[in-house]
Amino acid sequence: MTGWSTERVSTETSGPSTDSEIGRRTLRRVAWRLMPLLGLLYFVNYLDRVNIGFAGPNGMNAELGLTATVFGLASGIFFIGYLLLEVPSNLALHRFGARRWITRILVSWGIIASIMAFTPNATVLIVLRFLLGVAEAGFFPGIILYLTFWFPAEYRARAVGWFMVAVPVSTAVGSTVSALIIQGGEGLFGLSGWRVMFLAEGIPAIVLGIVTFFALTDRPEQARWLAEDERSWLRRRLDAETAEVEAAEHWPLRRALTAPRILVLAFVYFGVTYGLYALGFFLPTIVSGFEQQFGTKLDTIEKGLVTSVPYVVAAVGMVVWSRLADRSASRADGSGFLAGEGGRRWWLALPMIVGGIAIPIALYLRDPFSAMVAVTICAVGTCAALPTFWPLPSQFLTGAAAAGGIALINSLGNLSGFVAPYVTGGLADLTGSQRAGLWVVGIVTVAGAVAALLVGRRTSRSAVRDPSG
Repeated sequence: MTGWSTERVSTETSGPSTDSEIGRRTLRRVAWRLMPLLGLLYFVNYLDRVNIGFAGPNGMNAELGLTATVFGLASGIFFIGYLLLEVPSNLALHRFGARRWITRILVSWGIIASIMAFTPNATVLIVLRFLLGVAEAGFFPGIILYLTFWFPAEYRARAVGWFMVAVPVSTAVGSTVSALIIQGGEGLFGLSGWRVMFLAEGIPAIVLGIVTFFALTDRPEQARWLAEDERSWLRRRLDAETAEVEAAEHWPLRRALTAPRILVLAFVYFGVTYGLYALGFFLPTIVSGFEQQFGTKLDTIEKGLVTSVPYVVAAVGMVVWSRLADRSASRADGSGFLAGEGGRRWWLALPMIVGGIAIPIALYLRDPFSAMVAVTICAVGTCAALPTFWPLPSQFLTGAAAAGGIALINSLGNLSGFVAPYVTGGLADLTGSQRAGLWVVGIVTVAGAVAALLVGRRTSRSAVRDPSG
């Protein structure tokens, strides 16, 4: 976790070189203390969210009699429960503190994820997926809000990038681990392999909930693991930043929940995550389809390994892209369309456009290698857009408005988690091919990129002085 330089630190109480050294030391300590735990939490979180995609083609669909449409509904209903409680949950986190509230979220979702191992039919599966969304609501926007308590704005894309690298890593590692559990766990406790997978991957969330209660620190001023001068530097820096944002334009909570700018950002995030969830839920099925399309024979483990390739590459791309975006945003002269805070919209839109163009091309290619190259490009584009999106809302939202606004953006954007698998599955049933659904993925992602370029002009600090919202 290198690269936490402090070119723009304040020098209120010390000389430039001393202040810069304190800043570097502080950010390194914060990063090493928080990011491994938060990344591990999100790894387990995302795995429990999408492991239904591995269960489906590996016995669950056949055992429960699920069509592609019903499988898509079971995959996506999670996000309806998620939407209903996202904003109240994040406001609760802002009030009660991250340590207690994230612990509650982890334990409750771990229990429900484990119970999914014993689902007897499609109806119970759908109900449990809905309840899983209810239990998990507030986790992701809560962490995004939590990062604003610890990292100044010019480092947040990097921080979010390190946190969200768990998305491709959980899919890359998780696809192989899930395949191993499904194959090796067949018959264990008298359960099918996919049931053993749900049980084995749900329990860690409960354990990590207990760890989180003792390991997480709510605010910098409570961090005994920082020296006094480090706590002072970080608190001074974050307070100055908050004052600057609020002086430019004050956003009360009600406005953060109704402003058109928030709704457009939610659509942008919908476009980012639409491709992510379509890939997450259906890539294992697409890889399984290579046998029929190309005559390729793969066992369960080989399918897991092939599925992991795009996400291994995407994990590297996400970290590199977010670091470049932060470096560009910190350039005070703002030279070039990619530089300065106003350039963040381009760092978001460009990977979305690349990913959106790549995904529908994948299934028109004539061999599995070329198809996987196209899928990998899509995964890199989609994942690179994730950390460059979240610095945008924090450019003009603080306090309770940030808690509510970030949660609303995330919940509305994550409706793609319901729409993407349901539409993709429905179109597959209707047409007998994955092609139509993946064309929709591409169109929605590119439309989100266009919206990002438009709204990004309003979210830079030079634009938030306009009170129209």
